[in-house]
Amino acid sequence: MTDPRDDWQRLVDQINDARRNYYLKDSPTISDEEYDALFRALLDLEAEHPELATGDSPTQSVGGDRSDMFDPVTHLQRMLSLDNAFSDDEMRAWLERVTRDLGTQPAMVCELKVDGLAVDIVYRQGRLVSLATRGDGRVGEDVTANVRWLPNVPVRLSASASGPAVPEVLEVRGEVYFSLADFAELNDEMLDLGRSPYANPRNAGAGTLRQRIDRREEELASAEAALTALPGDGPRVIRARERVSRLRAELDRATGMLGRLRLVVHGLGLAEGFSADSLSEAYVALASWGLPVADTTEVVDGDDEVLAYIRRYGAARHDLAHDIDGVVVKIDDLATQGRLGATSRAPRWAIAYKYPPEVVRTRLLDIRVNVGRTGRVTPYGVMAPVKVSGTTVEMATLHNAAEVKRKGVLIGDMVFLRKAGEIIPEILGPVVEDRDGTERAFVMPTHCPACGTELRPEKEGDADIRCPNTRSCPAQLRERLFHLGSRSALDIEGLGWKAASALLDDGILVDEAGLFDLDEHDLARSPFFRTIAAGGKESVLTADARKLLESLAQAKQRPLWRVLVALSIRHVGPTAARELAREFGSLAAIQQAGVQRLAATAGIGTVIAEAVVEWFEVDWHRVIVDSWAAAGVSLADTVDEGPRPLTGLTVVVTGTLAGFTRDEATEALQARGAKVSGSVSKKTDFVVVGDNPGSKHDKAVALGVAIIDVDGLRVLLEQGPEAAAGLAQPAP
Repeated sequence: MTDPRDDWQRLVDQINDARRNYYLKDSPTISDEEYDALFRALLDLEAEHPELATGDSPTQSVGGDRSDMFDPVTHLQRMLSLDNAFSDDEMRAWLERVTRDLGTQPAMVCELKVDGLAVDIVYRQGRLVSLATRGDGRVGEDVTANVRWLPNVPVRLSASASGPAVPEVLEVRGEVYFSLADFAELNDEMLDLGRSPYANPRNAGAGTLRQRIDRREEELASAEAALTALPGDGPRVIRARERVSRLRAELDRATGMLGRLRLVVHGLGLAEGFSADSLSEAYVALASWGLPVADTTEVVDGDDEVLAYIRRYGAARHDLAHDIDGVVVKIDDLATQGRLGATSRAPRWAIAYKYPPEVVRTRLLDIRVNVGRTGRVTPYGVMAPVKVSGTTVEMATLHNAAEVKRKGVLIGDMVFLRKAGEIIPEILGPVVEDRDGTERAFVMPTHCPACGTELRPEKEGDADIRCPNTRSCPAQLRERLFHLGSRSALDIEGLGWKAASALLDDGILVDEAGLFDLDEHDLARSPFFRTIAAGGKESVLTADARKLLESLAQAKQRPLWRVLVALSIRHVGPTAARELAREFGSLAAIQQAGVQRLAATAGIGTVIAEAVVEWFEVDWHRVIVDSWAAAGVSLADTVDEGPRPLTGLTVVVTGTLAGFTRDEATEALQARGAKVSGSVSKKTDFVVVGDNPGSKHDKAVALGVAIIDVDGLRVLLEQGPEAAAGLAQPAP
């Protein structure tokens, strides 16, 4: 039997090593999920053996060690960590415990847990005097010198005429973070430099803020002075110039990255000359003094409202401008906070609900290729199974051979893997420090793995290579058939991946031309579509097979834009297809239009126009169209001669709409003449907002665009823009 002390020491060593790599080196060696698992294992062990919970345990301390690179800053009030909840049950248990301890259920503040670097900022008489990292919770690192490059960190506070006065002493807590767009850009730069990418925006923010810019400036000034002192134009001068140029570029890059950092304030430390009854009241005051406070914070009552907030932002987290890894729940009443107090590391009046991890580490076992519906050959990574965002992932896209090279990944690498929402997981890059020399480079195949045809770029200069055997390559056929039945195309129930494979593998179809001629006899030829009748030995069609035939009959009357998407014309997705269908009305008219006429259509352009023309020039493509027409597929939209009251309007639809799917709302708007756009701009007339609208709502507010809900949408459709405008949110 293992000695508990040995297990304790092993966990402590692993956690402390992870903390050193994270806090001092800004280079984590394990994922957040792995760290949380280690920490919880240590908590469980110490709960079972209380004698192990000594003062030197990581469970009794906050954060990590402080680097000697910076001067120390003692926080006016201690910065604490947070206890975590990883499920609804754990969240409810904490809320019930708080209610039981207080004898009543208090109001709660819910706020987003921004994935950034925790900082402590002190103002005296409204002037910023220090910006420090959290450190060990008592003493942090002085990074005040870098404030001059942080665009939204105010160096002076000022009171509004109607708000409270700025306190004599004010200590606030916040997060410094990168937006997701800036984080992606930074990782691209890291890969270009041949370095490991940052695992998450927090590490990136820590590495950027914790820089000695003053030393870089001193080094550059010294190099410039040395260059000035050198005579002539010989080799020494050339080397000196190169050094100055390099140092200046490094300084520019460092300060440029600092300029991308943003601050959000989410806590109050010491405040002399200011008092508030609640945290939410304090947040209003902080905002009035010019501090950046999140507009997503809400005061809620009851367990259900807390969990509703958690679920709402869990669903919308990928629409935010910045990364979050959870939600922080705090008791709103400040006196109650004080009464509950804190443990050695965490307050009893707050907890963090952690979402499933979205960046993990795993082993890249192999790199293989997939042949898509347009012949594009895409490398993808095969990885040791790992759980990310609640699902187990074993594969991730690598886009093309150039991307594999750019990311610098080798087969056998430990890699960072990111998954956002329902999109295909992405390999961020390798953990270069973990390589042992057994890794090997990926070699792109020269021939199609499905049909053996030699691969080549479609056009000179293309980054992608393709299989030119578009008509009969089995991989392309399967992908096209599967795509054809998808929700974004003809939405044919029962035509999934396995069904598409069975139709081709069992020789029922040779291409998509015969799809709408299928009958019961055809499907009965494949074991996939047959089953044994109940109580007998007779083979009959499965319920899914019958559903497929019914759905095929219904799909014959789909609108024209769906047919266009189903044909797998390169570059023609739902947006372009809708514009073409609205402009031309029939497939015959699109086929007869030339490049110039097609390109003149709103949202089309030359590239899409040329792809459409080229597609119709292929003889077997025209066979598909003719076969579908003969089978009764509608290739033209019904001309509606009725009024189009929304002509000239541009509308954006975002979020989940009660009573409408996104496609239904779009089609209803377009039928009345409106243009439905995917992005908000000053030219947008209305933004229709449902549940979990994300960043499009925020942009509409910022631009003063009229915002309506689903009831406003119904009014817009039935009564027109003037009536809908009366229901719109007023401009800020």
